[in-house]
Amino acid sequence: MRERDATMLVRDNGLLSSLSPEDRAIVDPFFQRVVLRQGQVLFEADHPIPYAYFFLQGLSSEIVSNRDGKKTEVGCTGWEGFSGVPLVLGVDRTPHRAFMQAGGAAFRISAAELKAACSLSPAFHRVLLLYTHVFMIQIAATALADSRYPVNQRLARWLLMCSDRLGDELPLTHAFLALMLGVRRASVTVSTHHLEGVGAIKAERSLITVRDRAKLERIAGNAYGVPENEYERLIGQKTREESPEGASEPFMPRLDSIVTGQKKIASKI
Repeated sequence: MRERDATMLVRDNGLLSSLSPEDRAIVDPFFQRVVLRQGQVLFEADHPIPYAYFFLQGLSSEIVSNRDGKKTEVGCTGWEGFSGVPLVLGVDRTPHRAFMQAGGAAFRISAAELKAACSLSPAFHRVLLLYTHVFMIQIAATALADSRYPVNQRLARWLLMCSDRLGDELPLTHAFLALMLGVRRASVTVSTHHLEGVGAIKAERSLITVRDRAKLERIAGNAYGVPENEYERLIGQKTREESPEGASEPFMPRLDSIVTGQKKIASKI
C-alpha cells in the first residue's frame, strides 16, 4: 500500500476504485466531493457519526483518551480507506475521536445514505467490510507496537505509514509526533536523531523527509507491514496515475500551514 510519488495527483479513493463500473455507477450519486482542512473534526467521541469520508488526499487520525485526559492515536487513514468504520457495523458512535491530521479532499456520504448505498450494492458493502477488517488489524498492530517495541521502531513504523499516504516529505513537529505516539517529546527527539544518524530520514525544523525507505523498513521490522499486506491481499492497490490534462488538481495544503495547524492541534487535543 505504497504511494509511488508524492507529486502524484490522486484521482480516486482506493476502495471506490476497486468497484466495478456498474457498482460505481450505483454508489457515485450518493457522494459529495469536499475539501477537508487540517484539524477538522470528522466525528467526536460518543457522538453520532454524521458522515463517512472516502479520502482522496490527506490523512485522518483516530484518537483515544482515558479519564485522566491522556491521548494517543490508535489508527490513521488516507486515500486507501474511509473514516466512519463503525457505521458499516450498524453502530452510530464510538469512544474514539477522528480529525484531519493533514488536510486534503474526500468524497463525503451521510450515515443514512451509506446504509442505502450498501443495500443497493452488495459489492460496495463487501469492500467496506474488508476494509473494516484491515482497519481493526491496524489498531491491533498499533497496540502491539505501543506495548512491545521501542520508540525508535514505533517512530519508524509511523513515518512509513504517513509516507504511504502523504509522500516522502512529512511536515511534522516533534510535539505532534509525541502526541501521535503517546510518548514524551524528548523521546521523539532522541529517536528522530537516531533515524537521521543512520541515514533513514532527514530532519529539519517541522519537516521530516524519508531518504531511505528500505532502512526505515528495516528499523521498523515486524512493527510495520501486517495491515498493509492484508490490505493488498484483500483489496489490492490500484494504480494512481497523474491527472489527465485539463483535470483539476485536488486541494494540496501548504507545508507551512500544516505545521502551524499541527501546533494548534497538539495544544488542543
